[in-house]
This record gives sequence, C-alpha cells and structure tokens, in this order.
Amino acid sequence: MSQVVRFVGALALSVVSFFAWSQEVVEPTLSAHQVVQATTTEVMAVIDAAQEYVDESPELYYLAVHKVLDPIIDFRGFARSVMGPYASSDQYRSLDESGRQQLRVQLERFTEVMRLGLVTTYSKGLLAFAGSAIELEAPEPDAEVESRVSVRQIIHNDTPEPYVVMYQMGLNKAKQWKLRNVIIENVNLGEIYKTQFEASARKHDGDLDAVISNWSSVEVES
Repeated sequence: MSQVVRFVGALALSVVSFFAWSQEVVEPTLSAHQVVQATTTEVMAVIDAAQEYVDESPELYYLAVHKVLDPIIDFRGFARSVMGPYASSDQYRSLDESGRQQLRVQLERFTEVMRLGLVTTYSKGLLAFAGSAIELEAPEPDAEVESRVSVRQIIHNDTPEPYVVMYQMGLNKAKQWKLRNVIIENVNLGEIYKTQFEASARKHDGDLDAVISNWSSVEVES
C-alpha cells in the first residue's frame, strides 16, 4: 500500500468533512468555492474543540462529526456511484418491479453503511489537522456555470510538501452544492471504493446483500 493511499484511508472523512455545513446556514446562492471556504473554518473549529475531550468521550466527537457532515454530503449519490453497474439506470430498468424494490432497499442500506462507516472509521483523521494552514485556490472565471465543478484545496501539515485535494461538487435540484467525490494527490477515493465494491461483488457471486453486510471489513488498498 502506497503512502498516498494510506493517507487517503486516514484522511477520507476529514477531507469530505470540509464540506459539512448546516442546511440552516447554507444558502442556495453560495458558490461551491464559498461553501468550501466557509465550512473549512467551521470544521477546523470542531477539530480544535475536540482536542479537549476526544480521549475521554470519543462518541461525543463522532456525534459532532455527524452533525456537520450529514447535511451536505451526497451520501446516496456517492453510494450509488460506488455500486457502479450494480445500481445503474440500465440495471434498474432491466429488473422487474420486485427486483427494482430490492435494489432500492439495497441502495438505501448501502448508503447508511457507507455514511456510518466513513464516520466511525475515518473521523480520527480529522484530529491530525488541528492547526493546519489551508488554502483554497480562487475559482476560474465562470467556473460554476455548470452543475458540476471541482474546487482545489492545499493543506499544509507537518509534511515536506502540502497535500492537494480536489473536491468534486454537484448542484442538486434545490440549487445547493453537494460533495460528490474527493481526489487526494491524484488518488480518486470514489474509484477506489468502486473497484473494491466490484471485487467484493465478484467474490460473493453478485450477492449485493452479502457485499453490503461485509463492507465494514473492506479496507482501502493500492
């Protein structure tokens, strides 16, 4: 496993958490760049506060992560993308009504497994960024006229070179920017999970229920 991929495993939640911003605060008029900039400040405050209590009350820390993470991440879209052809529109249309209902249930179940797994597995990675200097590159002119954009962020930590993170954002029907995927140092987190889901599906002979039940044991590997 490469150093970069190991970093992905430790950082995944902290990266996506930069987008965590309460729906009560986010306005539809905010650009993707503005959402990232505002939530970075908010999340870093959560990290700093956690230094005082996380050792004694880790569950309280996980709850704080949930509160800021849940409203803004498109977990369902991310989960469907990870499931790849097993949850594609073509696959859905090929099924009878019973099969479609089963797939809908499986998608909702995997969405929840993914949401909980990211928080419980990776939230410790947030703590490593206390005091880090974070820069956000200015968006290109007219960069957000489309429904999907990428926001580039530079994280200066205790490493010789800063980490470059690309946030892939999508505009939903309510005109709010949601996180769809993360790329860290050219390592595409969504593609890593998609590859592992497909490998697990082959291992279980296409039994998606078995894949989902065993998902917590899947690790990010090179």
